[in-house]
Amino acid sequence: MPSREPRPEPNRERVPPARRTGLRQRLAELRGPAVPPQPLDARALAALAANPGCKRRAILDGAGVNKAALASALGSPSAFGQSQFAFMRGNAFEARVKADGGAELLRLVHEKLDAGAVPPTAGVAPDLSAVGPEGRTARTALALREATEAGVWTLLDHPLLALDVAGSPAFLEPDAVVVHPDGSWTVVEIKSFPMLDGSADAAKVGAAARQAAVYVLALERVAARLGAGPEGGAGDAGDSGHAEATPLTAPAPSDLPTAALATPTEAPAETLGTRSAQDGIRTRQPEVRHTVLLVCPKDFSNLPTGSAVDVRKQRSVTRRQLDRLTRIEDIADLLPEGTCFSPDLPTADLTAAVESVSATYAPECLSACELAFHCRDHSRAEGAVTSLGRSLRAELGGLTTVDDVLSAARGKTGDPTDPAVAALRRAAQLRAEALGEGRGSRTEVLPSGEQPRSEAPGHTTC
Repeated sequence: MPSREPRPEPNRERVPPARRTGLRQRLAELRGPAVPPQPLDARALAALAANPGCKRRAILDGAGVNKAALASALGSPSAFGQSQFAFMRGNAFEARVKADGGAELLRLVHEKLDAGAVPPTAGVAPDLSAVGPEGRTARTALALREATEAGVWTLLDHPLLALDVAGSPAFLEPDAVVVHPDGSWTVVEIKSFPMLDGSADAAKVGAAARQAAVYVLALERVAARLGAGPEGGAGDAGDSGHAEATPLTAPAPSDLPTAALATPTEAPAETLGTRSAQDGIRTRQPEVRHTVLLVCPKDFSNLPTGSAVDVRKQRSVTRRQLDRLTRIEDIADLLPEGTCFSPDLPTADLTAAVESVSATYAPECLSACELAFHCRDHSRAEGAVTSLGRSLRAELGGLTTVDDVLSAARGKTGDPTDPAVAALRRAAQLRAEALGEGRGSRTEVLPSGEQPRSEAPGHTTC
């Protein structure tokens, strides 16, 4: 009887193990054999998602390169970062917000996000201390599970979450996570910039929202694992109905299902497989709210006030960018052989290595990236339009350099039917009139083939 060959097991890994190991080795070579990896945090991931077209930052962050040390070695030290005074002021404000067991913070969450729930008369603040980042992430997951089962207001102060980025874990530490009595989870961001008359600086709020979106993604991974049951198996399949969402909670976009965020070994099931401490009803997988709470000083005082911020858009953008990070091996394959970003290399070699990866500089990079000064100098030297801002770059279409823009405005190059070229020529004509150039007559810049019209002084054309 012929022997039957065993059927091969399906590959359940998103990235083959051999390829993932090869990628890690390649990234270690790019970083430098003796250089420890720089851990990714939520601020770095949010900045990367805000500039998805920059391959330079993608490969440097994926390889764990210390960009601050790299910028100093290149001769363009970075001024990016928080001053010591702002750091101390932020810590003092955060300590005030979380005083008395986080009573004020829980009150703000109840007032701004969950007014229909039972008021938080006495919240629970579990101890999250453990040895090492892996121990802290495990302790955080256990505390979240216990708080979800208990059904009481719970404040997790500086929990530690893990998020897989390009095959390597990134450990993230939000300011706080609040568990509601209904078992849902809310991310809390505490910032020291003021909220004047109920509103704050739009750029700073946007940066805080992008940072909070990273925490939401990491919490969804934890919720997916808890939803798989205590032994990693599915919960009770009989409870397949969806739990009723609160008015402030909106579902994830249909093209970005939450289940796609988990690897097959972390696939969420239908239920949590535990009973609620209040009503004894089996609950579903914990719900991570997409509306976060931003806490800032009120007006010019040190009193905390809160504002609800919807981060669904930022979450979607960040998730897509993190998915792109899993393809950094494509960027690494295009680099010259022997490329290394170690700060110990000679400046000339280091500059050549950095310039071998294309960058997309914009003025916004000055507040988000340590290499901004270096990239700005090279962007200006090349005459790139992006150095003037992303919005202007989008308006100019195919005109990518300043020389191209000036040439099109003067009528030397460019398609006259192009709206951007036509607008530039009209702007150049208005500028010439305003500066009094050609005072005796005015010449219009017209498409090729048409004769210009001259007007005598004192006469206008309707």
